Amino acid sequence: MWDLKDGSIKLKELKSLEQTQWHSAAYLVEQQWNRLKEMLNYVYANCDYYKATFQNSGITPQDINAPDALLKLPILTKKDIQENTERLISKGFTKSSLITAKTGGSTGVALKLYFDKQCGDKRNAAAIRSDKWASWDLGSKKAAIWGNPPQFDTLKKWLRNVLVDKILYLDTMDLNDESMSEFIEKYNRFKPDVVFGHSHSIYLFAAFLEKNNISIPPPVGIISTSMMLMPHERVLIERMLKCRVTDRYGCEEVGLIGCECEQHNGMHLNIDHLYIEFLKDDGTYAEPGEEGKIIITDLINHGMPMIRYRVEDVGIPTDRQCPCGRGLPLMEGVAGRVADFLIRKNGSQVAGVSLVERTLTAVPGIEQMQIVQNTLDTITLNIVRMNNYAENSEGLLTREFQKVFGDDIKLDFSYVDRIPQERSGKYRFSICNVISIPGSNEGHYTQGEAGE
Repeated sequence: MWDLKDGSIKLKELKSLEQTQWHSAAYLVEQQWNRLKEMLNYVYANCDYYKATFQNSGITPQDINAPDALLKLPILTKKDIQENTERLISKGFTKSSLITAKTGGSTGVALKLYFDKQCGDKRNAAAIRSDKWASWDLGSKKAAIWGNPPQFDTLKKWLRNVLVDKILYLDTMDLNDESMSEFIEKYNRFKPDVVFGHSHSIYLFAAFLEKNNISIPPPVGIISTSMMLMPHERVLIERMLKCRVTDRYGCEEVGLIGCECEQHNGMHLNIDHLYIEFLKDDGTYAEPGEEGKIIITDLINHGMPMIRYRVEDVGIPTDRQCPCGRGLPLMEGVAGRVADFLIRKNGSQVAGVSLVERTLTAVPGIEQMQIVQNTLDTITLNIVRMNNYAENSEGLLTREFQKVFGDDIKLDFSYVDRIPQERSGKYRFSICNVISIPGSNEGHYTQGEAGE
């Protein structure tokens, strides 16, 4: 009824997506390519920025007849969007007629984005489809461990949450013993079906339950998003909440990109709405099992099209097929954000999140750790200690980092009560402030953010 009132196509799109997910991979890929061709023709005719991009590249949409031909079009960056916002908006649309979104809080590149209403409805439908893989359904109650939750400051907003959304929030911008204890009391009365939130925030909540020996009614599903879910975090969350975690991945710019299904066998890619490329540093396509920078073409946003947009994340494609029977292809997962990759002296890169995970398993007594690389020779470790953090822990940490960066790496140890969040409510555990590496493949490194 609410969608009818709003004139939304969300439920219609959801019904379609729930049917098409069972089509063959070959059919879905063919349909994806057809939608890509339609979008390329559309932007050539309706978007000044892309008309010029094609002309400068010496091609037309008709020349894009295979995936390799798409490589002739340049990558769209955050800086490109900042400098060309007006030219990226299609003919027939104005800023005031489009939905506005903002992103980029921790990247140093703040973006204002626009998308049309049908695109918004379709993105919501894709998110609902993936949430249903985690046993959530329309009308189910949700406990959201989320930063900056909405304020129900009008009767309409309050009614919407009570009657439709049914969400209980724990604000991760104020995550402490008192707020979590109060949330548990409300949780026990509310009895949510699903827990949803930032991956690490759910982990901190699970750690609070473990520390205080608290049991709560298990949900039927857990949806982890907005941040990389590390293996040890998944283990603790599933043990304390007695339920499998469904990990999903997306960003504000293009919506849902991938999500685990009930098989938890990799992430199904949202090729109904997106064309997804994985590029190596030399600009060629990554092979299955290789890491590649994720490049997205949005197939449904006609208001402000995004063609070959670099989301600043690194993913791992695969040619495995999921036993669930869905035709949607898989990726193994997200290896990290571009900015989360630390730099060795020879210019090679180290996945910061993987290094954090490795260190936490090798050195006891660390509750949280953040790696900040300011130069090639110096790394600061911000550490939240537990009671079993020992005198030799610094020596163990030094040896772990020397294995990766060499014996002359200098570590500065900073002991803190907590790792601060970004303004979005997310956490960053690996930050590279090294600007340039002489002789490296890229010449410079910019900060990026995986969001939703």
